[in-house]
Amino acid sequence: MMNMNTESFFDYLRYERNASERTVVKYSCALGLFRQYLDSHCEEMAWESVDRDVINDWIEHEMESGCTARTVCGYLTAVKAFYRFGLKRGLVESDPAHSVEGPKKDKPLPYFVKEKDMNRLLDEIEWGDGIEDVRARTIIILFYETGLRAAELIGLDDQQVDFVNNQIKVTGKRNKQRIVPFGTELRETLKAYIAKRDEELTRQCDALFVDNKGRRMNYGQVRKVVRDGLGLVTTMKKRSPHVLRHSFATAMLNNEAGLESVQKLLGHESIATTEIYTHTTFEQLKKVYTNAHPRA
Repeated sequence: MMNMNTESFFDYLRYERNASERTVVKYSCALGLFRQYLDSHCEEMAWESVDRDVINDWIEHEMESGCTARTVCGYLTAVKAFYRFGLKRGLVESDPAHSVEGPKKDKPLPYFVKEKDMNRLLDEIEWGDGIEDVRARTIIILFYETGLRAAELIGLDDQQVDFVNNQIKVTGKRNKQRIVPFGTELRETLKAYIAKRDEELTRQCDALFVDNKGRRMNYGQVRKVVRDGLGLVTTMKKRSPHVLRHSFATAMLNNEAGLESVQKLLGHESIATTEIYTHTTFEQLKKVYTNAHPRA
């Protein structure tokens, strides 16, 4: 099977579909952005390896970056056309974009896991003491207690974790750095994981989270850890690392954290991006009101 490439797709648009050069440029821009996302968030994933969850995560990433729903739908149109072309030419076995829906005009409320379900997962579910379970629980706790992006967690090295001051030095988008504090629970969990890791695995790099061969974990591995873990307490279809980032932000605001503080912890450039979580907490408030007030 030949590898998919964008140049053959652009030739197809120009010479077989008679698309305008403007359309080709628009599609080129959209696929370029998608390629950047795959390279930076998914360990340079090949076009042929992309699945529906990856495309959905990319859409969410673009929305969080400040793109409008109309713009993101335009990007998705290009990706859908690209994979239809690949399927038609036998370059992919299936079309991962076929059933993906673009965002509606209003930004969709972010998915998040309720606090009671996260407490059940972390406090009541019985985790094993093997390296896989210890690592999985540590990853989930770190996501939930810090709000890190998947790429930020994957990129962590041991020296970025400061156990004296209980803080992590995070390198975010466009190499911007921020300091994220953490509590006693995460400190003890991280120390236990590191001890288990160093006892059972031989690291091939300085990464905090490594796979069983000692290599830095990739996005697919981390996503599977989160998906399987959240599957123990929720039936939500979307169970990505980003859901835990949303869960962190929602929990902080529900427990009276200031919007600007949450903005800094998440590494958002604009507070408008953080404000979407206030809509989520207001939706919760409306449900409480409706269920509790006798005349609601």
